[in-house]
Amino acid sequence: MRTIDWVDGAVEIIDQTALPGELRILRLETVPGLIAAIQSLAVRGAPALGVAGAFGVALAARLHAGDPDELATAVDRIEHARPTAVNLARGARRAAALLPRGADAVLAEACAIRDEEVAASEAMAARGADLLVELCGARPRLLTHCNTGGLAAVVLGTALGVVRELHERHVLGGVIASETRPLLQGARLTSWELSRWGIEHRVAVDSAGPFLMARGEVDGVVLGADRICANGDVVNKIGTYAHALGARRAGLPFVVVAPESTVDLETPDGAAVPIEDRGAAEITAWSAAANPAFDITPHDLVTAIVTDRRVIRLDRGDRP
Repeated sequence: MRTIDWVDGAVEIIDQTALPGELRILRLETVPGLIAAIQSLAVRGAPALGVAGAFGVALAARLHAGDPDELATAVDRIEHARPTAVNLARGARRAAALLPRGADAVLAEACAIRDEEVAASEAMAARGADLLVELCGARPRLLTHCNTGGLAAVVLGTALGVVRELHERHVLGGVIASETRPLLQGARLTSWELSRWGIEHRVAVDSAGPFLMARGEVDGVVLGADRICANGDVVNKIGTYAHALGARRAGLPFVVVAPESTVDLETPDGAAVPIEDRGAAEITAWSAAANPAFDITPHDLVTAIVTDRRVIRLDRGDRP
């Protein structure tokens, strides 16, 4: 199923905050409702956020067609609903460029973005599976971080799409999904998707990843990205950097799978990326907290980046 789509004049999403306990569909008919869903992580994942941004502009174009100021405000709020992932603003701006042609043209562009992400998932799955067999051997045992399946990318996914492709080729040696904070997106969402696909897996606490690599239980790390900078720095869910350090120490390949829409050549490096802080309420009720939602993995710790169009071998000096 598509995890985000346009249905009869509104945006419909799978509410990721309700999983795995309940498969709930949210129907979003207003711009504030869509923004709330983005900020609460009811819809999340870089490709899905790009689609959400585009559909949000399509929704605004219909609701505020007669009020240019209100429309401009709505578009701006959608673009900046979450600051770190590049896809959200990019999807919103691409759809907004069609506003002079009317609401129908905006919706058509948003649907095109959705369809491109679906096609990108299929291309990344095949290309990434080929690379991981090359790097890790015939039956790779993989560690993945955060959620990168269809929930994050409309259908199939990025890194988790590669895992599924290996499973369907009958060459997957095993999967460990890190629990992933904030909101345990690996333990809740990745585990849910792997179970629906019939893929056996284990869930590990985030801090266990490097030790499991050192103990020889993993052949490679595969995960997604919310932004890939011009120099190859990777911005992804908090904990990614630690896994990259663990992989380097253990001599394992560290492979990032993300669509070309996540490559941001206008951002020179990770230092230029605003890192979202989720605030203290998600982890503690009695003290202040440091709760960054993302971290930055330096490009020299990344073996390769797989997109829907190419493989970028950072270990060989390639750059995005």
